[in-house]
Amino acid sequence: MIERLAADTGRVPAPTTRELTPYLAPLTVPPVLRPATDDVLRETEITARPAWVRLHPQLPPTLMWGYDGQVPGPTIEVRRGRRVRIAWTNRIPKESEYPVTAVEVRRRAEGAQPTTEPGRGGAEPNKDVAALPAWLVTHVHGAQTGGGNDGWTDNAVGPGDAQLSEYPNDHQAVQWWYHDHAMNITRWNVMAGLYGTYLVRDDEEDALRLPSGEREVPLLIADRNIDTDEDGRLNGRLLHKTLIVQDRNPETGKPVSIPFTGPYTTVNGRIWPYAEVDPAWYRFRLVNASNARIFHLVLIDEDGEPVPGIVHQIGSDGGLLPRPVPVDFDAELPDLTAAPAERFDLLIDFRALAGRTLRLVNKGPDQPAGVADAAGDVAYPDVLQFRVRDDCEEDTFELPEVLSGSFRRLTHDIPHGHRLILLTPPATKGGGGHPEIWEMTEIERPAGLRLPADGIVQVTGPDGTTKTYRRTARTFNDALGFTIGEGSHEQWSFLNLAPIEHPMHIHLADFQLLGRDSYDVSGFDPAAGGTRTPIRYDAGTAVPLAPNERGHKDVFRVPGNQMLRIMGRFDGAYGRFMYHCHLLEHEDMGMMRPFVVMPPEALRFSHDGAHDGHGHTG
Repeated sequence: MIERLAADTGRVPAPTTRELTPYLAPLTVPPVLRPATDDVLRETEITARPAWVRLHPQLPPTLMWGYDGQVPGPTIEVRRGRRVRIAWTNRIPKESEYPVTAVEVRRRAEGAQPTTEPGRGGAEPNKDVAALPAWLVTHVHGAQTGGGNDGWTDNAVGPGDAQLSEYPNDHQAVQWWYHDHAMNITRWNVMAGLYGTYLVRDDEEDALRLPSGEREVPLLIADRNIDTDEDGRLNGRLLHKTLIVQDRNPETGKPVSIPFTGPYTTVNGRIWPYAEVDPAWYRFRLVNASNARIFHLVLIDEDGEPVPGIVHQIGSDGGLLPRPVPVDFDAELPDLTAAPAERFDLLIDFRALAGRTLRLVNKGPDQPAGVADAAGDVAYPDVLQFRVRDDCEEDTFELPEVLSGSFRRLTHDIPHGHRLILLTPPATKGGGGHPEIWEMTEIERPAGLRLPADGIVQVTGPDGTTKTYRRTARTFNDALGFTIGEGSHEQWSFLNLAPIEHPMHIHLADFQLLGRDSYDVSGFDPAAGGTRTPIRYDAGTAVPLAPNERGHKDVFRVPGNQMLRIMGRFDGAYGRFMYHCHLLEHEDMGMMRPFVVMPPEALRFSHDGAHDGHGHTG
């Protein structure tokens, strides 16, 4: 069964070991909140409140913070073009206990790292995290709305106060989601439970007659860790346990840790639930709500074999894809790779699987799907079990060949500006011991310049031309770099100089991927903060775009040694916005930068030389 109201509240004794039994409780589905849809702009209040949540029947209740006291929060559903006003009200009492315990643990010499295990392992909790107040601000991720409504990271509110935001919802049918975005502490506030999903409907989507009602199910997936008591029993307390990879960073003198990943996967706020489904078509609206885990999802049968031919992706971050993409778990698309904040609109055809049991699992890098891979940070691959009923009324839905007739491909011949953004290694000179965003401006190489030089980077592109760039910003509070004329198209190129994969998110705009290119980045010297020899395009390594990343997107995976080129139009709103890595630990450490969108007519009078809104040549 799929519970659509409350979580399972049956009392099961806490386990005497650290093991939990998968698939004991039904999947819960958050209630749907539909703000008033008449022509009068009405205010809807959504309150953040403490909540005691049963993450698993074998765990005691867990203290969390939830929108309207639920984890996840209610699913907000609106029609295209219907403006809504939401008062995101902080009703968490001033002296409330902070619901997350934070610790750092040290790397082991070999074998599985301690982050794959529950419990603190003797590490002392961070007292500064325990002392945090309920300081919150909500961002509707993906929404086109003015900068004053977007959930600016510094504009968080304390207990008793409210953030009043309006959302025009003038967007094609889409799944957005909402989550906390408070400066410096987003990683803990989201882990505490402050997230939910937001659906926009339109006539084009309605005409497809997709599975709906009980057969349209949101799946908000997030990994978590749980603390243990002195007897080694899981006590239900949320645990943010990160791994120290450097005891003392030479720039800051502080330990350096990597982003959080946890052993337990929650779906709609519950660990490893099951869903009873009819032998029929279902629509699943999936979002990766994790801090930092990148899931590699595979649907397998009772024998552990991938199930081909029944999963079809019909939409991504920004709405419907042009055509359905089959997910056959083959060489072209071996899994659904879901980085934090990415969304997937999925259709699954259970019609030929009556009486069968399937599992959605997270595949580790070194083991088959469904097999534990603790050394690969997948101690427990379980995500969600599907139990297909024996029969139901015949389902006559047919998968459309074309989904969106309104979709238009963006091409490089559209007039546009260029931006080049570097994603740097953690140990780069002058940094804070973590990866950074460097905004770059092309310059003429000064006569007599000796390389390497701090902040000077040379790049040799596919045409063999070498360009010289100067760093203009690297931290969130550096001077504003990007000012964009509303309505402008821009190509942003993210060049990742480090091995770690970054999911980059740009507020306000939908983008399309133009291409991925391999680069030899060995010429960059982190100790010098610049290149000794140019970063060079690698003509011998082709990187094709995956078939399911060719739609509208606002989160873009940028692997190491790769340049990702994207194009989008900054339209529909004015104001100050942000772009950042959506690994929440990186975002909180400053891997985030502001940009401004203004009327192009006003931008012509800019006093800082930015007069056309087209950015710098890259």
